[in-house]
Amino acid sequence: MKNEPTVGAPAAEIPAPARPSARRRVFDLAWPVIGESFLETMLMIVDTLMVARLGVAAIAGVGASVQVMFFIIAALSALSVGSNVLVAQAFGARKLAEASRLARQSILWSILLSIPLALLGFFLAGPIIRLFGVEADVAQIGEDYLQVTMATVVALVVLLIGGGALRGVGDSQTPMRVTALANVVNVFLTYGLIFGVAGLPALGAVGSAWGTFLSRLLAAALLLFVMWRGKRGVSISGPGGWLPELRVASSLLRIGVPAALEQALISAGFTTMTMIVASLGTAALAAHRIAFNALSLSFLPGFGFAIAATALVGQSVGAQEPEQGAEATAIATRWATLWMAAMGALSFIFATPIMRLYSQDADVVRGGAATIQIVALAQPFWAILFVQSGALRGLGNTTFPLRANTGGIWTSMGIAWLAVTYLNGDLAHVWGVFLITSPIMAAVLWRRFQREAQEWAARPRKKEPKDAKSP
Repeated sequence: MKNEPTVGAPAAEIPAPARPSARRRVFDLAWPVIGESFLETMLMIVDTLMVARLGVAAIAGVGASVQVMFFIIAALSALSVGSNVLVAQAFGARKLAEASRLARQSILWSILLSIPLALLGFFLAGPIIRLFGVEADVAQIGEDYLQVTMATVVALVVLLIGGGALRGVGDSQTPMRVTALANVVNVFLTYGLIFGVAGLPALGAVGSAWGTFLSRLLAAALLLFVMWRGKRGVSISGPGGWLPELRVASSLLRIGVPAALEQALISAGFTTMTMIVASLGTAALAAHRIAFNALSLSFLPGFGFAIAATALVGQSVGAQEPEQGAEATAIATRWATLWMAAMGALSFIFATPIMRLYSQDADVVRGGAATIQIVALAQPFWAILFVQSGALRGLGNTTFPLRANTGGIWTSMGIAWLAVTYLNGDLAHVWGVFLITSPIMAAVLWRRFQREAQEWAARPRKKEPKDAKSP
């Protein structure tokens, strides 16, 4: 098995606690993740609703900078994915001291890497936004917003890493609770800083960025406090393991880099998509941004069950119980597909009212509603590819999801560019490409996990040596 946890000092091996059913384990992990993702999405939606009161240019400018942030976050996700998988595998093998060491090193390396990137992004905010080819007023709003949000990178990466480590040990409720508190704080801060309420300065669209920055800083501090106290025998407290260890970083990156490259290339694909849409005009760009925000709610069950599959398959690798991982993946796939199909149906029916929550501009509403209805039809296929990708990562295979998902996204972008450039396509044609590519991607990923799961189950199992030492 590639990419099994091999770093860290010998750790105590303790008896595993009584285990609930596979379905219960999937839901216990998935629903808090869905709840957390819902809260994060609501934060973005509420921010967009408040910014929308400032006009179409504000929506487009903030939307462009948010797309850049998605790309940067994806580039930093290497340690998050590596930490999630390795901590889950160590926890499944009941090597709690090793899991603690891996969590500690993950947070340390994420901070070391994110600080210079945040500084670089701050100084290059203007040139980056101008790559979108947007109008001057939109570019200025986007630059101001991006410079502030770049300061959130360090706090956001700590949230990603800490949340991943906690999910690796089966705790997805703590990240959800921390996110809930941060979102409440964000709503009040953002409203006050945009419109100048309760003695706060009226900063306009950039006030949304400052509200997000302060709320994420609070959330990161709370999550670090929880991890310091420890969860399920895994803690980042203690004097050892705070010096950077290249061997640990190497193990984290061996799994994480392909996953990070996958997310970066996917985000780059959607950034390219935004550039393609920008060529259609400000109204199309605003409709694109609003539709993307609205649709992100329907993606949540897929993300939640995918993360559950990663953690549970990883734990089953550590425990050398392949049948548990395969069963958890089947359950996660079935429920993700049902929920995303249902949410897609609701999005299809209420597409126009959803768009009117954000804008009364006829062109924006018409283009966004058509986009929502098209993407709603692709929801079941995206559910399958999300979960199968997550299960493969739990096995330690992050290279195949990289090839399959990025290949599908960039093929879609190529077709979309041709449609807009040579066939006079509109926003609906850009998104409609996914009705062709998504079923193919889902089938390829499902078949690959089935094959690897069967190969894994056929391998001889070996006992881990007992060792009562701690790092």
